[in-house]
Amino acid sequence: MEIFKRQTEFDFMGKKQTAIRLSAILILIGIVSVIIHGGLKYGIDFAGGTLVQLKFEKPPAIEEIRDGLKTIGLGDSTIQEFGSKNHILIRVQRSEEKLEEVGTQVKNSLAGKFNSEAIVVERVEMVGPKVGRDLREKAVLSIIYAIIGIVIYISWRFELQYAIAAIIALIHDVLVTMGAFSLYDKEFTLVIVAAFLTIIGYSLNDTIVVFDRIRENMRRKGKTPLVEVINNSINQTLSRTILTSGTTLLVVVALFFLGGEIIHDFSFALLIGVIVGTYSSVFIASVFLVYWAERTQTRRA
Repeated sequence: MEIFKRQTEFDFMGKKQTAIRLSAILILIGIVSVIIHGGLKYGIDFAGGTLVQLKFEKPPAIEEIRDGLKTIGLGDSTIQEFGSKNHILIRVQRSEEKLEEVGTQVKNSLAGKFNSEAIVVERVEMVGPKVGRDLREKAVLSIIYAIIGIVIYISWRFELQYAIAAIIALIHDVLVTMGAFSLYDKEFTLVIVAAFLTIIGYSLNDTIVVFDRIRENMRRKGKTPLVEVINNSINQTLSRTILTSGTTLLVVVALFFLGGEIIHDFSFALLIGVIVGTYSSVFIASVFLVYWAERTQTRRA
């Protein structure tokens, strides 16, 4: 199936300077956001603590909930709506009590402000600080191992410059998505790490398709300049890229708007990752091959 009846002739490499500036701006915005927020916002999985989800009969006032929690020394807890105004998430940094006791304490502390029969403790989760630290380390190692495996695979299948180009594109995707998470003050959890690994796999797949066509055209390019070969290769795979990314985005958008609060952050990460991953396959990975070739020619000269 083809979107375009004949091959397009877009000059993608002619826009490489604009693309690099845009990527640099997006990454810089993300870094500034992380600095302003004092680092990444870790969820219970990584930071440790206790999470209590409550359901109220009527939408409660956040300040009234906080006043009630002050009676048990939890006034500084993070309180937010979850899905609907009747559902409230309370994040407590303490994690030494038993789960049942935490849920009961929170419910009892609110009995003076609300009717206790109208409060339902739906969920209580706890992660110790040591476990959270171990999970953070394993999450980082999982991403590092994935990148090492990618370098080995692409170096074996293509050449070293292709592997470096793919890794730069993947790092670009992760940084931009991470910046978006920090900008919107979203939490990093184990589910988000899974989303990042999914983004890496998706972006790599699209990049390899483009690289494969570049390699095929390089074998029969003759005296055709490399920039023209890369432009032709991207145009030849453009229909496939649009179809794949478009159908994936339809599913991700449906998850984002209709999937509910539980997978909202996961689908948000995928939404940003699919868009950025498709962009980086064309304007980051392929552009790096041009710069690599130019630098090699300069050295030879």
